[in-house]
Amino acid sequence: MQETPAEQRHVPVLLERCLDLLAPGFETDSPVVLDATLGMGGHSEAMLKRFPNLTVVGIDRDPQALELAGRRLAPFGDRFRSIHTTYENIADAAAVAGVDAVDGVLFDLGVSSLQLDERERGFAYSFDAPLDMRMDSQAEFTAETVVNEYSEDELRTILRNWGEERFAPRIARAIVAARAVKPLKTTGELVDVVKSAVPMSAQHKKGHPAKQTFQALRIEVNEELDVLTRAIPAALETIRVGGRVVAMSYHSLEDKIVKQEFARGARSTAPKGFPVELPEHQPTLKILTRGAERPSDEETATNPRAASARLRAVEKIRTTMKSGSTR
Repeated sequence: MQETPAEQRHVPVLLERCLDLLAPGFETDSPVVLDATLGMGGHSEAMLKRFPNLTVVGIDRDPQALELAGRRLAPFGDRFRSIHTTYENIADAAAVAGVDAVDGVLFDLGVSSLQLDERERGFAYSFDAPLDMRMDSQAEFTAETVVNEYSEDELRTILRNWGEERFAPRIARAIVAARAVKPLKTTGELVDVVKSAVPMSAQHKKGHPAKQTFQALRIEVNEELDVLTRAIPAALETIRVGGRVVAMSYHSLEDKIVKQEFARGARSTAPKGFPVELPEHQPTLKILTRGAERPSDEETATNPRAASARLRAVEKIRTTMKSGSTR
């Protein structure tokens, strides 16, 4: 069966808003942007079409995404390049373009449409599939390992911290009891265990009762929040003065990391009560969005996966003492 082209499988979220926010940073002769979450290349394609002098370096840990996006973006020739890595390795991606500092970085965080739609990858609780959840299919660590080998305490912690699951103790206890009978191998088996642990009265108050459990496992398997915690500072270090970072998140844990890092750079570091703000104490960032912007009702109606998106953006207004690079 012929594979569906990438452009028919994914609708980019907040596309025009992302491009409008990045655009002022592309007013150099040969701008470079890092698409830190390439996915199936929707945002990258739009940027390449709108900005004729732009070079895009796409980052993704998923080899399948790199292949699909690569085919989609092949008509742009060497204006598009890609690198197989996690998005904390921003500096390595810049080096692919032959620069030390870039003009923009775009993050479209969370699980991709490709990963959700490929049933055998085990990201979706709606389909029975192996307990996988690896964003990088070449990695060894899977959700099956977490479910069957983590202690009850460890399971409870990740369900509570990564999934914000109020029934974390009950679900962890149920998983340990179920795997004592036989190892849990599929998403369907895990869903049944979660349903058995969550009170019937609470099962549909936040959507599917296994939604938060699957989120927690996915984050744990892919170290998403740890990587993001390193990636945002790396991006802010790698953009030039006048460059911009745009980040879309899809749950509160991601958004909190983005918000805190952006806010840190937008504050003065002068000691409290210091009579004069020295240049090295001045903010390095200007926040471009008022709070977290959300998609319109119209976009959410046509693209349901946009519903939980939260968009934040900053401009770099001063180089840090560490980097010294303005390109």
